Amino acid sequence: MWGLHHGGVPVGVVDVGSNTVRLLVVRGGRPVLSEREMLRLGADVERDGLISERKLAQAADVVAGYADDARSAGVEQLEVLITSPGRQAANGDDLLEVLALAARCPVRVLSSNEEGRLAFVGAVGLATPPPRRTVAVVDVGGGSAQVVVGTRREGPSWQQSIDVGSQRLTNRLLPDEPPGDWAVRRASAEVARYLTGLEPPAPRTAYAVGGSARALRRIVGPRLGATEFAYLLDLVADTPAAELGERYGIAPERTRTIAAGAIILASFQRLLDAPLKVVRGGLRDGALAELAERRVAA
Repeated sequence: MWGLHHGGVPVGVVDVGSNTVRLLVVRGGRPVLSEREMLRLGADVERDGLISERKLAQAADVVAGYADDARSAGVEQLEVLITSPGRQAANGDDLLEVLALAARCPVRVLSSNEEGRLAFVGAVGLATPPPRRTVAVVDVGGGSAQVVVGTRREGPSWQQSIDVGSQRLTNRLLPDEPPGDWAVRRASAEVARYLTGLEPPAPRTAYAVGGSARALRRIVGPRLGATEFAYLLDLVADTPAAELGERYGIAPERTRTIAAGAIILASFQRLLDAPLKVVRGGLRDGALAELAERRVAA
């Protein structure tokens, strides 16, 4: 159904998430510019229900700079996508407004279904070898998490989003560092509650995308099955974040939420009853593919 070939003209997307703001520019199917800034907008949302004026100004500055960088790289078609902060913050409309002024390009808040679909497009489109049968894609963000099941040819046929991600779960139930076994068990039970009653189609293959999955790959490799998650949950329960970062080369801003990310991914792995393979690609790649398709069609 999809091939992530963008022709010779650079296209760019800025992804404004709960933890991180990222820029990705691609030309001819190859990344030519990638930038990221950890702003933790979701921490404000979880604490106060809205994004502070200070964080709104920071987000506008970062996005304005990324938009300038993208245009300097030759991008004429740029889009800014806001994920869970735009949906969950009481002043999500303010975030949309300040970013539209800063970026001077189309800006939109993705629904949870759109977020999951684009992650599916990006992961499946870049998978090597391409999946031939039913595939699931799990994407854990800072403020929410999605699972989508479908095929490369027909696209998604089943999807579900839960309104908790690595940042939210950390703030709510894992404030201590390291969190300890009891807190990990309590957080696991909370995520399981979100998944109760869900019956996804059985996938032949299951992928994991996103920062939490990439961090866990540094510890145990690209396969995240029941055995790997049992080891990971014990490890993150009792190991200080700084030690995890130093031992496995994980960025400090990621180690703070790595326990929550492991818990959520483990819960999805049990739901799907299939090991998760950590793959490149995801929301930004899916968005770029669709942006390029719209450019060609126009």
